[in-house]
Amino acid sequence: MKIGVVFPQTEIGADSAAVRAYAIGAQNFGFAHLLAYDHVLGADPGVHRGWNGPYDVHTTFHEPMVLFGYLAAVTSMELVTGIVILPQRQTALVAKQAAEVDILTHGKFRLGVGLGWNSVEYEALGKQFSNRGVRMTEQVMLLRRLWTETTVTHAGEYEQVTGAGLAPAPVQRPIPVWFGASSERALRRAGQLADGWFPQAPPGPKLDWARSIVERSALENGRDPATLGMEGRVSWKPGQTQQLVSQVNQWREVGATHVSVNTMGAGLGSVQAHLESLQEVAEALGLNF
Repeated sequence: MKIGVVFPQTEIGADSAAVRAYAIGAQNFGFAHLLAYDHVLGADPGVHRGWNGPYDVHTTFHEPMVLFGYLAAVTSMELVTGIVILPQRQTALVAKQAAEVDILTHGKFRLGVGLGWNSVEYEALGKQFSNRGVRMTEQVMLLRRLWTETTVTHAGEYEQVTGAGLAPAPVQRPIPVWFGASSERALRRAGQLADGWFPQAPPGPKLDWARSIVERSALENGRDPATLGMEGRVSWKPGQTQQLVSQVNQWREVGATHVSVNTMGAGLGSVQAHLESLQEVAEALGLNF
C-alpha cells in the first residue's frame, strides 16, 4: 500500500516558496504521492445567504493542473487530483492539461475526478449543474480516446470533436482515472468506468456498503473488481499519531492500494508545522527517508 499526503490547500497560503518546501519535505520523508483538492471559485456568504458549504470565497485553493506543472520540476512524487470537478471543465482542455502533467511527471500522475457540490462555481464556469453526472460519463470516455488515439471524431450528446487530437501524447496511454464517489449512483459509475476510487467513509459498515456497490457494478460491466485501486484518507491530530497508524493499518487490512495523510484542520499555523507533523507520521509508519 502506497502512503501519500494531502496538499494542505486551505492553509498553505500563496507563497510559492512554501509550496515548494512542502512538496520537497514530504518527498524527503518518504511519502509516495501528493494529492490536491480542486475548487476554482469560492462563494461569498454575504451574497449567498444561508451558505453552509465547507469552503467560501476566503478559502485558499491552488489550481491543481498549474500547481502540478510547478511541482513536477521540484519533486518526483506521483501527483494526484483528488478530485478535479470534471463536469464544470472543458473535456478537451482537461485532456490536454492532464497529458502535459503526465509528460512532466514521467507518467506519475493520476487524474481523480468527481461531480462537486458547488452550483455557484458551475454557474460561473458556464456549465450546467443538474446533469453533471451523465455528462461526466461521456467526458471520461472521451478523455481516454484523446489520450490513446492520434485523431478523434466524437459526436455525443454533450461533446463534439471532429478529426482532432492531442500532441504530444501522454506517457500513460490512457492516464488512470479515479473517481470520488459517495452516492449510490456515483458508486455504480465508479465501478463501471474508474481505474480506482476514493471512498468517503473509513473502514467499517459504510465502506463495506460502498465497496459492494462498486464491485457489483464492475462485474455487471464485465470488469474485474480486483483491478480497481482504492485510496483511503486519514487525518492527523496533535497527540494522536499512534491512532493514525492504527487507521492506516485498517486501510491496509481492507485492501486499500493507497492512503493519504491529511494534516489540515489540526490547528497548524505554518508550512513548517505541517512538515514537522508529517515527519512524526513518517517515523511512526516506518517510511524510508
